[in-house]
Amino acid sequence: MNLLLKVLPLALVLCSFANAQDIGEQLFNERCAACHLNPDPEVNAHAPSREDMARFTPNSVYAAVTDGLMRLQATGIADEGLRALAIYLTGGEVSDIQLEITANLCEENPPLLNPALHPQWNGWGPDTTNSRFARDGGVTGDDVPKLRLKWAYGLPGESQPRAQPAVVGNRVYVGNRAGALYSVDAESGCTYWSYLPRSGIRSALSVGPVMLADGTEGQAVYFVDILANAYAINAHTGEPIWVRQVESHPAVRGTGSATLHDGVLYVPMTGVTEENTASNPDYSCCTFRGSLSAFDANSGDLIWKYFTVPEPRFRGRSSNGVDLFGPAGAGIWSAPTIDEVRNLVYVATGNAYADPAPPTANAVLAIDISSGELVWASQLTPNDAWIGGCPRDSENPNCPDDVGPDFDFSASPILTATPSGRQVLMIPQKSGLAYALDPNRQGEVIWQYRAGPGSAIGGVWGAAVADGNAYVAVGGYQFEERGGIHAIDIETGERRWYTPPSDLLCEAGRGCSQSQSAAVTAIPGAVFSGSADGGMRVYDSETGEIIWTYDANRSFDTVNAVEANGASFDGAGPVVAGGMVYFLAGSGGFVGRPGNVLLAFEIGD
Repeated sequence: MNLLLKVLPLALVLCSFANAQDIGEQLFNERCAACHLNPDPEVNAHAPSREDMARFTPNSVYAAVTDGLMRLQATGIADEGLRALAIYLTGGEVSDIQLEITANLCEENPPLLNPALHPQWNGWGPDTTNSRFARDGGVTGDDVPKLRLKWAYGLPGESQPRAQPAVVGNRVYVGNRAGALYSVDAESGCTYWSYLPRSGIRSALSVGPVMLADGTEGQAVYFVDILANAYAINAHTGEPIWVRQVESHPAVRGTGSATLHDGVLYVPMTGVTEENTASNPDYSCCTFRGSLSAFDANSGDLIWKYFTVPEPRFRGRSSNGVDLFGPAGAGIWSAPTIDEVRNLVYVATGNAYADPAPPTANAVLAIDISSGELVWASQLTPNDAWIGGCPRDSENPNCPDDVGPDFDFSASPILTATPSGRQVLMIPQKSGLAYALDPNRQGEVIWQYRAGPGSAIGGVWGAAVADGNAYVAVGGYQFEERGGIHAIDIETGERRWYTPPSDLLCEAGRGCSQSQSAAVTAIPGAVFSGSADGGMRVYDSETGEIIWTYDANRSFDTVNAVEANGASFDGAGPVVAGGMVYFLAGSGGFVGRPGNVLLAFEIGD
């Protein structure tokens, strides 16, 4: 949306136009047209066009301007105006959504199985090193051709499911961007309970022990919502145990998954809404800074907080006389990684929003797990200060002097060991490069590997490491060269194999792409990688040969009676536990096609 932050009087929104279409068109021209009418690929490549937005659902537009990416740009518009904007852009009305599941409820709610004694996928990966290797998930490469759909679960009001489920014992916990958390039986797909948080969920879920109010030990589901609230919810009953606001900056966005370790919940934060607003000369750019917060998992008390950039300072005034601040940005998009041996927690950061770009932007950071103090920073792309709407050599005082490439890290660092026993941190970047860093030498680069051309649009959400190989899929949406997957020798950084992108499973056009930005998941003998074309493909881990493809481009009969369809894969990757495979299908937005389904597969005869 455009960068005009002038607050429209309520009377103008409610009374000045004859109908909602006229109100919406006026608001679009006032607030949105500068970026979205004819977006410049060199300046506003992240902005979907007016034509793109016509494919959105009314509810997804409404969500974007209420608690999503565009909420700062929509400041001051009455609710009627926001709904009118959705009508103008999509031709449909925002509908009330029944988020609580009422069909096919489980007849009983038996005690939870002990997670320590049963298979699980808990958090962003099955371990806190974020390897995304389901070594003990009960599914191997030999089993993959026998996978068959067991049940499908519809997520009401969803169009871009990102809340990767947790599988613990006999339960599946899955979040909904529309604003719900569900506890589902892993075997049948019946629903135990629904919980409605303050906002939607995009992050993966974690389950772990907690001391309940009656003094007994129970299990809690931990997660963060889009508006930066962290939660502990009783995993058995769905009752809240504690809720804490992590950040209060109006630009904050909870996207990265929290990591639970040894009674502490590590919560990352990013703030993309300011990144989309800051080029407006009327905006006081920029004050958001990324953070990592450590909360006591039992009480919700804050133990420590680390900010990725120093306190922003006054750095001048815009041509409109607005105070400017910096440094800013360096949000954390992904789950923290735990290093028990070195007593460190690793995070990867995004670009800066304002000059000067600090050395902690676009970097892997090592933070002392006890004190929250920075131990070292390894910056892989320096001087990447970027905000939307800023061309190179801009005279706009809000724009960075040297506009960077916007090459965030959206994936988690993977702590692993090479076959020779050398420990490394492996991570892919939006730049198209994958790195191995030395945790014993302050993140010194051991090797780098060119996996793709790189793209400012579309994060690379996660690699996997298994049996001496790193598996990196090619994401991005800005260039034609995208898709495919690489196997890289973790010891040397040399290619083991490369499988190019497959033919499209969807009709060529907007939202149909070969990009494989979704997180990769490895199992013994095979690797899963989802594509924006709606195909989930599984590759032989030794040869790269495709051994199974599932086409999710269809509607599904769901066990919870919610209308659902699959489409593009992006963000969260497959979850493998207890002999089953689960993945979310759908990625609404201008780079994908919407869907709202959780699919559960079992090994057939």
